[in-house]
Parts: sequence; structure tokens; C-alpha cells
Amino acid sequence: MKTAILVDGGFYRRMAQKVKGCIAAEERANELENYCHRHLQNRKNQCDDLYRIFYYDCMPTGDNIYHPYFKRQINYSKTDLYKWMNIFIDELKKKRKFALRLGRLAPKHDKSWFTITSSTFKKLCNGQQKFDQLTDDDFSLSIEQKGVDIKIGVDIASLAYKKLVDRIILISGDSDFVPAAKLARREGIDFILDPLYNHIPADLSEHIDGLRTCDSQYKPDQIDQKNKSNK
Repeated sequence: MKTAILVDGGFYRRMAQKVKGCIAAEERANELENYCHRHLQNRKNQCDDLYRIFYYDCMPTGDNIYHPYFKRQINYSKTDLYKWMNIFIDELKKKRKFALRLGRLAPKHDKSWFTITSSTFKKLCNGQQKFDQLTDDDFSLSIEQKGVDIKIGVDIASLAYKKLVDRIILISGDSDFVPAAKLARREGIDFILDPLYNHIPADLSEHIDGLRTCDSQYKPDQIDQKNKSNK
């Protein structure tokens, strides 16, 4: 079957880092490519025909942003994440049959905010850490992404209406794609969701043709077992 694979990049990167740890950008790009190709191996031990891998993401900000807790400007173009993402995206651009769909970030003074990481919050609550001990690593900057979800929806519609593929595999944990999934199925497309073993809402499971994750390491029990062994 002619198959298109669509990857919600922010979702994949978060899950891969959580399950497999932080690795070099080149290694993560190779890991993603290999994972996508595992989806082409069907249950009859036959290999489906890859149409293209569509990767959707946003580049991190490189702006100077004022941190309200430390009361100073932070130049995000100097951060490790900014450098890592640039290398990661460049590596994906070199790969065969990869198509990048990059959105944009909201203006820095529009919809951006700092939050304390969940692990730091727990330490503050149980007394393992004090507020005067907080560092840059204890905060994460959140900036609203624009244009990523709509690009996924438009590509699903285009693939379906033009009859370019027989199957669409979406790697995402988001339920915002229900209308696009319904449209694809109405056009005769086999629509498979890979949530990397994340729970999906009922309204999404109702409008897909199947669930498939190709790596058991993403199972919640495997993640819990790994976390316990690392303690």
C-alpha cells in the first residue's frame, strides 16, 4: 500500500526524550527515520510503499526574553536547545522522502510564559528544594505554536482528495485531528494513529481505522520500570 507518515514533531521529541533520554541531534534524526520505516513493515511481513514522511514542528525562539524570577534578559539563541534543534532540522532536510512543514511561534510578548518544571515543583512541595536554589534549568519557556495543526489538517485533506496514498499513519497524541481523520476515511483512506501508547480520547478512537505503536519501550509500564531502575 502507498503510505504517508505524518509526524507531530513536538510530540515525538518529548516522548522520545522521556523514553530514550537526551541524545545528539543527528542520532535523534536517525532514530525518527528508523522508527517511521518500521511502520512500513505490515503484519503480513510485507513492506508497504512509502509516499513521504511529513514532519511538523516549530523552531525554538532565538529572541532575548525577560525572565521575571531572575529579573534579567535571556538570549535564547545561545541555548543548547536552539543549537540542537537547528542541527536536528538540518539533518531531517537531508533525508530521503522527508518533507518538513515548519510553523511559527507567537510573538514573544503575545503568548509566552515561564513555568516551573514538574520535577522541580515536586521538590519544592516536599521540601527537597527551596525557592532561592532555583536555576535556569528549573524553568521552561512555553510559547504558543501557530500553523502546525492546520498544516497537518491541510496535508491530510490533500492526500485524501487527490488519492495520493492508500494509508495515512499519524504519529501524534492530539485529538484535534478528528475532522481530518473523518475526512480521510470518507475518501477511502486507511487511517492509522500512533499515539506512542498514550491514552487517546474516545472521540478520536471512534474515527480512526486502528492504533499501532512500533516500539514497546513507549508502553507506560516499561517507562515506569525504567524510572524505578534509574532511581
